[in-house]
Amino acid sequence: MRRFTTLLSIVTLIAMLSPARASSQAAAKPDSPAFSSVPELEKGYRLMYEQKFPEAREVLQAWAAENPTEPFGQVSVAASYLFEEFYLQQVLTSDYFLNDKRFLGGITGTPNPGRMKGFADATGKARTLANQHLKKHPRDPEALFVLALSAGMQSDADSMLMKKHYDALKQLKEANSSAELLLKEHPDIYDIYVAPGIAYYVIGSLSPSARFVLWFGGIHGDKQLGMSQVQKTAENGNYLKPFAQILLALSARREKQDALAQKNLKELTEEFPGNSVYEAEYAKAMSRPIPAAMSPVNDSPQ
Repeated sequence: MRRFTTLLSIVTLIAMLSPARASSQAAAKPDSPAFSSVPELEKGYRLMYEQKFPEAREVLQAWAAENPTEPFGQVSVAASYLFEEFYLQQVLTSDYFLNDKRFLGGITGTPNPGRMKGFADATGKARTLANQHLKKHPRDPEALFVLALSAGMQSDADSMLMKKHYDALKQLKEANSSAELLLKEHPDIYDIYVAPGIAYYVIGSLSPSARFVLWFGGIHGDKQLGMSQVQKTAENGNYLKPFAQILLALSARREKQDALAQKNLKELTEEFPGNSVYEAEYAKAMSRPIPAAMSPVNDSPQ
C-alpha cells in the first residue's frame, strides 16, 4: 500500500510532463510575481532554503497580505509548510534517495497536524484566488501555474504524507489540465519542470513489473529524460531552482554521476552556507566526515 501511495503522487506529477512538449513557439513570459524577481518573495524563499521556515512564512504571509489578489503569495506560504515537512521527514537526503525501500515506498510515520492544517488553508486560499483570476482571464498564466502547483503539492501531501490514496487521484486531472494550458503557450516557465522531471525519474527507477502497470495506464518512465527536465529548473529556474538542484544532485548520486552531484551540492552550500542538509550531503558526496553539527533536526510541536 505504501508503494501504491508513492505511485499516486508520481502519477500526478508525471502527468504534467507531456504538455511541456506541446508548443515549440512560446509566448512572451508573463508579467507576474510568479515569473519575475520580487525582493520580498526572494527573501521568503531564501529563508526556506536556509531552513528558517517560520521566518520564511512570516515574510511570505506578509507579502500575501499586502497583495491579497495574488494567488502566488498563498501557494508560496503552502510550499513553506510542505518543504518544512519534507525537511523534518528527511525526504531530501541521500539516506532517503539511496535507500530503495524509502525512495520507492515513501515516508514512515505521520506528519505534523499543525503544519498540514496550515498547508491546507494556504492551498485553499491560493486556489480560490487563482479561480477568481481565471473567471476574468481564462488563460491567466499565474493562475494556471498556481493551480498546477497547488494540485501537485496537495497530491504529494495526500499520498506521501497523509496516505489518502483516492484524494490524491482527484488531484491528477486538475494538475494535468492546468499545466497543459500553461505550458502550451509558456514552455519557458522553468519552475514547472522540476515536478514532472523527478516523477519521470522515479518511474524509471521502479521495478519492471511496477513500470509495466504504469505503462499499461499510458505513463512511461525515463530516468535520463527525467533528470534533464529537473536540470532545466536547476539551471534556469526562479524560486524553485535550489529545490531542483538538491533533487538533481541526489538523483545524480543514485546514478553514480558524482561530478554532477558534487557540482550542484557545492553551489548550494556556497549559496546557502547555513543549510545543514546541503552541507551534510556535500560532505557525503565528497566522502568526507559529517560534523555532528550537521545531524538531522528532530521535529517539535507546532
